[in-house]
Amino acid sequence: MIDHARDLEAVREATERLLAAAGKWDNAAVAEPSRLPGWSRGHVLAHLSRNADALANVLRGLPMYASSETRDHDIARDAPRPLAEQLADLRDSGARFLAAAAGPADWSRTVTLRNGVTDSASRVPFRRRIELELHQVDLGIGYELEDLPEEFVTREIAFLTDRFAGHPDVVATTVTDEDGRDWSTGGGAEGGPTAVRGPAAELLGWLCGRRDGSALTVLNGPLPALPPL
Repeated sequence: MIDHARDLEAVREATERLLAAAGKWDNAAVAEPSRLPGWSRGHVLAHLSRNADALANVLRGLPMYASSETRDHDIARDAPRPLAEQLADLRDSGARFLAAAAGPADWSRTVTLRNGVTDSASRVPFRRRIELELHQVDLGIGYELEDLPEEFVTREIAFLTDRFAGHPDVVATTVTDEDGRDWSTGGGAEGGPTAVRGPAAELLGWLCGRRDGSALTVLNGPLPALPPL
């Protein structure tokens, strides 16, 4: 069962953790490359700020972004800003998101996200948490997939395996972590069933495109290629 109130508290905690970590930088560190191709750390911070506003729009029944071009322009515009401006924007935009989520609302309603994707409003806080958790890893500042909270890792694995379920380019696949928890995904492509096993952090890294899956064990075929998120 989705608990949006619990997820909102986790969003607060993840935001404060990120602000504390980035607050130790200087302006030069903001301009350094992140782990995302073509993006500096400033791009990642700018994206997180604009994503907070975009998800606040979703909760208010507005379009997430005016357009894909506007989204990309705003990130590129905001990426070069000095550290103090980046931190203030991340803090303020995060507060605006939480304010949008604070009022009475029908959390069972369906909302529309980017590219026409729909979801329950109750899952929007978790979507925001995903952005904060994974992009802190992308900053390359010592926070790794292994440092993510266990309950977040298992929920995100479930989220991503559900996302790829039935995908026409992914064979039927069973994903199993070192504790024996398993999930099913794919099934739309010929072949399989394939079994992928390994530590939860490595499974998550493969599913979200942060790791190549070389640390995983694959049975009955090669490691399935996953579509980009």
